[in-house]
Parts: sequence; structure tokens; C-alpha cells
Amino acid sequence: MNVNDSKKTKRRLAIWTPEDKTFWEQEGRAIANLNLWISIPALFLAFAVWMVWSAVVTKLPAAGFKYSTDELFWLAALPSLTGATLRIPYSFIVSIVGGRRWTAISTLSLLVPVIGIGYAVQHVNTPYWVMVLLAALCGLGGGNFSSSMANISFFFPKARKGSALGLNAGLGNLGVSAVQFMVPLAISMGIFGWLGGDPQTILFHHNEFKQIWLQNAGFIWVLPITLVSTLAMLMMHDISDARASFSEQAVIFKSKHIWFTCWLYLGTFGSFIGFAAGFPLLIKSQFTGIDPLSVAWMGPFLGAISRPIGGWVADKLGGARVTFWNYIVMSLGVIGVLQFLPQNGSAGNLVGFFISFMVLFVTTGFGSGSVFRMIPIIFMEEALSQLHRKGTVVQADALKEGNKQAATALGFAGAMGAYGGFFIPKSYGTSIAMTGSPSAALIGFVVFYLTCIIVTWWFYSRKGAERPC
Repeated sequence: MNVNDSKKTKRRLAIWTPEDKTFWEQEGRAIANLNLWISIPALFLAFAVWMVWSAVVTKLPAAGFKYSTDELFWLAALPSLTGATLRIPYSFIVSIVGGRRWTAISTLSLLVPVIGIGYAVQHVNTPYWVMVLLAALCGLGGGNFSSSMANISFFFPKARKGSALGLNAGLGNLGVSAVQFMVPLAISMGIFGWLGGDPQTILFHHNEFKQIWLQNAGFIWVLPITLVSTLAMLMMHDISDARASFSEQAVIFKSKHIWFTCWLYLGTFGSFIGFAAGFPLLIKSQFTGIDPLSVAWMGPFLGAISRPIGGWVADKLGGARVTFWNYIVMSLGVIGVLQFLPQNGSAGNLVGFFISFMVLFVTTGFGSGSVFRMIPIIFMEEALSQLHRKGTVVQADALKEGNKQAATALGFAGAMGAYGGFFIPKSYGTSIAMTGSPSAALIGFVVFYLTCIIVTWWFYSRKGAERPC
């Protein structure tokens, strides 16, 4: 059976050999690109739903919800906690269910939290536990990243994985900045008429009253989610060779490199999603007289567009080398933020604070792309190193096994990295509650980045490293 026959029968690809240059040029490239360009909007929506609370929480007090600063930080942080946890099973599920089916199902599941938010925010007497539940359900969007990246990694040859995964994640990550940019616009008008419900009246700047439709923050995603999930079911593909049981995929846990790469990805993507989730509230808590949503979207936007660039540069220069230097710049970025915070009675420097954070967002995206270029190569080499003979059949089997391990490792690293989305905003809240300033949390980030520099250099980038990549 060839690929074209497979496309006619339930869109399952019985033959998929992207490392074969003839196959890639004749059939593979077009199919891989089709799946990539459907995966990207699906992941975009997943990130938007995952981070919608980062935009909603800044408006809840003005809309009449009586929550403390720490409770608001909890709502901003909780989607990242559940999303990171869901990424663990999502890392394995593509090889069990199939990428096409799971992309459609997981995207459609995002309707549950967005519709729930749309109704809950219309009533100021909605219990806090309901808000907590809805925030947790937004973690469904976070889980989608691991399955999406695992799925796309199967479609591309090793030489193109960095760029393909960078595009999938980078353009998907734009959902974070999009939600922070679009929500203020969407809630400013009754775009759904009587179907959208009544507006809320809030006290705006200079003692002015203004009407907003906070429910639109959820409702605007309903139609795109429905359309993209349908498109995924009708147009994407499943790969027969990608099928594997959980026990077959769990072989990655025998390698110490799964934990090292998880640590590195926690430093890059974990920082990206954590900074994105906490940035609006951090601005609001440290600087007065500014609407955080008017500028907060810029950071996630820069981080998202820098990610595919990081993957592309890593393809050219080597993922470990790029990651090593990227962590050095990240450390300097946090030191810059510390210098411009309000402290000792001073008002701080908003411009310096903002520029330092923009540097951080760029490097979190750039580094996420380079780390995700490292992972497939590391686990492909792990599979090949286990060969005891060099026959062609064995080599081919090892390449397939390496692809499976790499896909699972990408998903699992994505799961561990996503916990940064919880710990960073929560550490801000804890640090502010205990000391009155987020400085203690930021100092902790610098120490963490120094450990990432050491791990990258020792295992992957120095001369004679165990797994140079």
C-alpha cells in the first residue's frame, strides 16, 4: 500500500519514511506541511484558551468580584498547573490514539472552559470555587501542546525537525499574546447582541463609568474552536508507524537525558508561559496608572515569533551552543528587571522594567526553539547507540524507534516545562505577600538559570560532551 492509497482509507499513512529523500520530495513534504499548517491554528487556540485567565483576572475586581491579590494570582497560575499535569498523559496519547483524531478531540474539548467562563463572569455571585474549576479546565489547552508537538515531530526528517517544531510551537504560542491583545477589544463591545448577555458597568480611570462584556473573553473562541477541530478531523493524517503502547514509549525514562532536557525546557518554555501568565498582574501590582493589558501582550508576541527563529538558528549552529548562550542572556535579563523594580520607596523605572522583560520574552522563545531542536537528536542518538549490529534493517528499525522516543520525549519535556507557568506567577504572589516585593522570586530565577547553563555545557555543548547536539 502506498501513501496515496492510505489517504483514501481513513487518512492513515501506512508508509512514512521522511528520512528517505526521494519519498520526502515526491510525497512526504506536501503531506507533512498540510498537517503542520492545520496543527498550528489548533495549537494557537489551545494557547489562547490556556492563557485567557491572564487577561480576565485583571478585570474581575472592577467588575465587582471581591478577590484578594493572592486569589487572583491563583486564578492566573492554576491553568498552567493543570495544563502541565495533563501534558504528561498527552505526551503518550498520540501514539495510542493517532494524531488526527486526538488533534480534533482535544481542540473540541476547549469549548467546555470558554463557554463556562462566558456564563460565570456575568454573575458577581458566582462562587470562587467555580472560577477555580474553570481556570483548571483551561489547562486542557495547555495539555494540547505536548500531543501537538509529538504528532508533528513524526512528520519531518531530522534535518527539518527544529524548523518545523519551531513553527508549530512559535506560531501556536502567538495564542498567548493574541488573547491578551484581543480580550480587551472583544469585551469593549456587545459583539454577540442579545445572545452574549448583558454588559457589566465598571469604574474606569478618572472616576468614569464604562460598560464591558467580560463574557466575550470566552465566547469569542467558540466558533474558531469548532471550525478548526472539524478541519483537523477531515484533513489531517494518522501515521501507522507512530503507533506504540505506553510501555514501548516509557523506555525514555531509562535515560537520564529525559530529566536533563526537561530541566532545560522548564527554564525556557516554563519561563515563557510563566512570565506570560504573571506579567499583566505583575505590572498592575508594581506600577500604578497603567492598564497592563495595553502592553502585556507584546512580551508573549515577541517570545512566540522568536521561537521558530531559535529552532532555525539551532538547525544551523547546533541546539546546545545556542541554548548555552541563550541562558546567559536570560540571566542578565532577570538582573535587569531587578534593577528597575520599585524598591526602598522609589517608584521604579517602568521603561527599563519593560525593556528587560522584552529581552526575557525573546530569549525564552529563542531558547525553547533551540532546546526542542536538541531533544530529537539526543534521543535518536540514544536509540542508535543501542545497536549491536549495523545491518540496514536494524538501522531502519532504530530510526523508527528513535522517532518514537523523540516524540514522547518532546511531549514529556513539554509537560515538565509547563509547570513554570504555575510556579512563576505563584512565586510572584508568595514573594509579594511575604516581602512586599517580587525580588526574591526573581533572584531564584537567576540561580535556576545558572544551573541550566552548567547542565547544557557539561552534557551537550562542551568538547567531549556525552551527547553533543
